[in-house]
Amino acid sequence: MAVTTQESTEYTNAFSTVPDVKNDSHDWHGRLRIAYFTHNQSGAGDATSSVALCKLPAGKVRLLLRSSEAYVNWTTASATLDLGWDAYTDENGDAVAADPNGLLAGEAVDTVNYYNLAGSDLTKSVTEATGGTYEFNSEDGVVIRATSQTTAIADDDDLVGYLVYVVD
Repeated sequence: MAVTTQESTEYTNAFSTVPDVKNDSHDWHGRLRIAYFTHNQSGAGDATSSVALCKLPAGKVRLLLRSSEAYVNWTTASATLDLGWDAYTDENGDAVAADPNGLLAGEAVDTVNYYNLAGSDLTKSVTEATGGTYEFNSEDGVVIRATSQTTAIADDDDLVGYLVYVVD
């Protein structure tokens, strides 16, 4: 094997391509934003109950799930958390289907704790290939939703945390 020196696609765009290719601001030099959410369950909710956490802004947005966390106090035994999005319209005017576990699928949250929203094991996360991030490009923004797919959410259960994203 030989020693190699290579460049990321974004570095190549900015410094090696002539003329340079501008990286999108949600990838380079964008601004971090935080969407804080607080939810206290009012009345019991059956399995597949969900909570709209926030709405990301329109345009190109990179959600940083490895930097996003939540305190989860879902008290039903064997509770799992899925994180996904509601249906939205992309930058081309095409409909994008809702995906209740497009960001995180089946994270065990039956112990009251703080949880990373990329999942406890990144190799299980649906975002592993992008380093725990997900890129949205929408006309009107995207609603991010937490769902309890397999168990009920009990009255007075809590879900409190924040999502970190990059936008310009």
